[in-house]
Amino acid sequence: MVSSTHWLASQSAMAVLEGGGNAYDAAVAAGFVLHVVEPHLNGPAGEVPIILAPAGGEVRVLCGQGPAPGGASVEHYRSLGLDLVPGTGPLAAAVPGAFDAWMVLLRDHGTKSLAEVLSYAIGYAEHGHPAVEGIGATVESVRELFETEWTTSAAVYLPAPRPGEMFRNPALAATWRRLLRETEGGDREAGIEAARRIWREGFIGEAIAAFAARPAFDTSGERHAATLTGDDLTAYEAQYEAPVAHDWNGWTVCKAGPWSQGPVLLQQLALLPDELEYGTPDYVHTLIEGTKLAMADREAWYGDAHDDIPVTDLLSPAYNVARRALIEPGKASYELRPGSPGGRTPRLPRYALHDPAADDDFDSMGISGGGEPTVASSGLTRGDTCHLDVVDRWGNMVAATPSGGWLQSNPVIPGLGFPLGTRLQMAWLEPGLPNSLTPGRRPRTTLTPSLALRDGVPVLAFGTPGGDQQDQWSLHFFLAAALRAPVRGGLDLQGAIDAPNWHTDSFPSSFHPRTMRPGSITVESRIGDAVIEGLRQRGHDLTLGPAWSEGRLCAVARDPETGLLSAAANPRGMQGYAVGR
Repeated sequence: MVSSTHWLASQSAMAVLEGGGNAYDAAVAAGFVLHVVEPHLNGPAGEVPIILAPAGGEVRVLCGQGPAPGGASVEHYRSLGLDLVPGTGPLAAAVPGAFDAWMVLLRDHGTKSLAEVLSYAIGYAEHGHPAVEGIGATVESVRELFETEWTTSAAVYLPAPRPGEMFRNPALAATWRRLLRETEGGDREAGIEAARRIWREGFIGEAIAAFAARPAFDTSGERHAATLTGDDLTAYEAQYEAPVAHDWNGWTVCKAGPWSQGPVLLQQLALLPDELEYGTPDYVHTLIEGTKLAMADREAWYGDAHDDIPVTDLLSPAYNVARRALIEPGKASYELRPGSPGGRTPRLPRYALHDPAADDDFDSMGISGGGEPTVASSGLTRGDTCHLDVVDRWGNMVAATPSGGWLQSNPVIPGLGFPLGTRLQMAWLEPGLPNSLTPGRRPRTTLTPSLALRDGVPVLAFGTPGGDQQDQWSLHFFLAAALRAPVRGGLDLQGAIDAPNWHTDSFPSSFHPRTMRPGSITVESRIGDAVIEGLRQRGHDLTLGPAWSEGRLCAVARDPETGLLSAAANPRGMQGYAVGR
């Protein structure tokens, strides 16, 4: 079974499975197809956290989030007159992590050759694919920037493709074909290792490093070069980690560590009361208020600070009993209230303490519940993400959330066909915080795939695009599935995805310009009059979104008793696709 955010990625992964490949072969093939067919949502120089559960083995996290380059210090950015890392341009580029993570997954867990898994992406880049609406809309929104400043991007993306029009990226196809030529002659593993070396220091690494040194226009209104160098590329390797896990109601939910926002989902679960009546106003209110508390802790405690992050205390029963008492059944909170795990004193970035009513940046961003890339009149762009899940006939399971390296993030690198990412925008230019910009540390990412077990056996892999909304939408989905909620009856993945969803922005955004809307809640209009009125009575600043606008989840599952496989995909946007046999 496969589910992903684009039908061609799902079908490519299914072709790999039908050709004898396993879940990891299929995931890598789908990941590279997503670079081609959703270039406004991810790219090879972006990042990807991966959670994998080999049949009979341990759940592991493979981190494809690159760190801040060696020259990316707070002092350097401050010396340029910046208070925030720009939202676009070379200066916002972390060390690319996605390519190496996919290669490590293929090397260690796959069975297919590099040429076999790349063949689908090469075909679509070379011969074309019907462009989804988001590509052309994103390109058109940055057309002036491409024409006047990012001319290498204009060469690939202008004129903007119309929805359904066949779109090609011959430069990207040529990059992968040259990579395959230069990795020929050895066995499967040797070819993968050769590809990793070429990415770091061969023709790809050289082109990345050279282009990173060229100043380009960014959201500061100035032209800056990256801090990224060839030495940073050479030093990076994707690494395995143990997941952070939490037991809830017979389930064990596994997430990436606090360098991601993954533990937010676990904290939300830990904050839930024992009794929940799915779908009532009290139920939605409780989830919203728990989200606010978990996200406040994210701001105060999460980052790549290693032993300094109190994850155990954040998930402890005693801590969450005290935090749960802050949730008032009949009143929405408008405060950002981080806790004091283990008696520690929380410290919030100063941007979290300003009065959001005094600025209108959030409204000017045009951010919608759907989370698709948007562009303000200033040219500021905001990208999004993809997701894929695979389970194979042997029970291997994988969830991955590729993102970054968007076409609107940075100029296309000449001769390669893809741009750098902008993940450094998530780090603060304020010293002493868990997520302060620090050379060698990963900027905290919103990317957050999920994997859930029953009695130690992997059962469910799921995830969604959506930036800060990801673990909010995932919580609502997981509870609908795990509680066997009356969405359509039973453990119904599709019904749980289809169920009306919501999100709050009552905390600092992870994306430039880092705005927030205290007390806000956006719900799909079809959530029902009782819930809408109940939330208003409790004082929530409620926005009614379109009927199908919240969440873009994918999921696959395996029944450990029968071996029955299932999958579901999001109908919102008519782009996600689940397939199996």
